[in-house]
Amino acid sequence: MKFFIDTADVEEIRKANNLGFLDGVTTNPTLISKVKKPFMDVVKEILEEVPDKPVSLEVASTNFEGMVKEGEMLAKLGKNVVIKIPMTVEGLKAVKYFEEKGIKTNVTLVFSPAQALLAMKLGASYISPFVGRLDDISHTGMDLIRQIKTIKDNYCFKSEIIVASVRNPVHVLESALIGADIATIPYSVIAQLSKHPLTDIGLERFLKDWENVPEKPF
Repeated sequence: MKFFIDTADVEEIRKANNLGFLDGVTTNPTLISKVKKPFMDVVKEILEEVPDKPVSLEVASTNFEGMVKEGEMLAKLGKNVVIKIPMTVEGLKAVKYFEEKGIKTNVTLVFSPAQALLAMKLGASYISPFVGRLDDISHTGMDLIRQIKTIKDNYCFKSEIIVASVRNPVHVLESALIGADIATIPYSVIAQLSKHPLTDIGLERFLKDWENVPEKPF
């Protein structure tokens, strides 16, 4: 499974990239607004940090013409730019337009298997179902991932499933068990994945016992 980081903070991207397993970056208007810098400055920093990994940049328009204009502008910023498009009728029209031009797309705000089916059928490069937001309204978000994965396998669709709105390590684990292609993860959750209390206890015990080893070489 690929790991994307869900942030617009270039420092977090750099830290994740230095770990060696970062496969891509996803952003959205909310994440970019938190950086408190001009949009183009933020995007430039991200693309310089990961010039060879997909970076999803979202359009702000809600109509087809606006999405096309903005998406074409964004696509010129780098060969690795993926145009992030909302799951609407106008958005689906834009997906078809961009994919036919060889520009990759990421359909965002997917909350139902029917929405995912439409996006996959139109050839979206990626689809982003939001699991955490479904959990927030008392639905089981990971059930949506299972349904989308079944549809994808049934018809051999090429779209990659990005599990989005990831809130905890359990979301990442279940994504891997289901067979999702990608999980896009906040840096805080990436850090949590490496932790376990028994690891900490075991390391503390080993270090304590190491002090009793005679003639240590290092």
